[in-house]
Amino acid sequence: MLYSLKELLLLAMAAIAIDWLIGDPRWPTHPVIWIGRLIGRLERAWLRQDGCQRSGEKRMYGILLTVIVLAASWGMMWGMVWLADMVHTWLGYAVTAWFISTTIAVKGLKEAAMSVYRPLIEGNLNEARKYVGYIVGRDTDSLDESEAVRATVETVAENTVDAFVSPILFALLGGAPLAMLYRAANTLDSMVGYRNDKYVDFGWCSARTDDVLNYIPARLTGLMMVVAAYLLPGLDGRRSWSAMRTFAGSHPSPNSGIPESAAAGALGVQLGGSNRYFGLVSERARMGWPLQSLQRCHIRQSVRLLYAVSIIIWIGVLLTWLICA
Repeated sequence: MLYSLKELLLLAMAAIAIDWLIGDPRWPTHPVIWIGRLIGRLERAWLRQDGCQRSGEKRMYGILLTVIVLAASWGMMWGMVWLADMVHTWLGYAVTAWFISTTIAVKGLKEAAMSVYRPLIEGNLNEARKYVGYIVGRDTDSLDESEAVRATVETVAENTVDAFVSPILFALLGGAPLAMLYRAANTLDSMVGYRNDKYVDFGWCSARTDDVLNYIPARLTGLMMVVAAYLLPGLDGRRSWSAMRTFAGSHPSPNSGIPESAAAGALGVQLGGSNRYFGLVSERARMGWPLQSLQRCHIRQSVRLLYAVSIIIWIGVLLTWLICA
């Protein structure tokens, strides 16, 4: 079962359309949940909770965790598509398009952002804080409105890579199996890829794998954000490009600073600053110029930027298919 480039282009367009219309499936259980359960089970088996485990041993088990989860995700997906294709070619197409759509989350990311935006419009800051807590790892109990907005805009910008551009690129390279492998790598990073005492060794391989896989997609996303900012009213493409070139390198992540700085420049705001994790303050690089204070409207603008990037890439995939046809 090997799909041609023309077939993969059509299946990617179909998957994007499915996500735009349906979003994350409520049933059957989302594949990422099964991946997360596998990660959690292996972590409990291999990472001791008493802290009495050598650094080298934790790193070895972390490498094994990454290899097994990526191989299992790719292999199970390949097997499901192969079986569907054996039954009928069109069933194989349908299964492939559906599972690619589960690796992207444009609609889900929009809904997560708007779940913060709506309480802010109603003046319910406590409710907004609760929903911010669903999408970020930082402490949210004491966030004021501008900080809640900042957290949400940063999440939408960063996840434009993780939740859309990266999985679509891997789907174009290797169909649903490779897209699911990427989603597994991203899930590993979100669960164990922290630089704290518990995970700095165990999650080292997972974090580095995610960095490598996102390296090119992050830079493509930054460029697409600049293009989108030129096209969307109220945003500034030239400032987006300048901010990306000026501030992206100051972010601790080799990839996250690119979409975040591009979004900050496009919106005319400053992202980054002081975050609190488990009561401890962490200073993050500031990106963009504070031409205006962060306001509720910037959440909607970040979502418009997300959708604009997804439309630009969908059109690009369509044009590529027309050229190949």
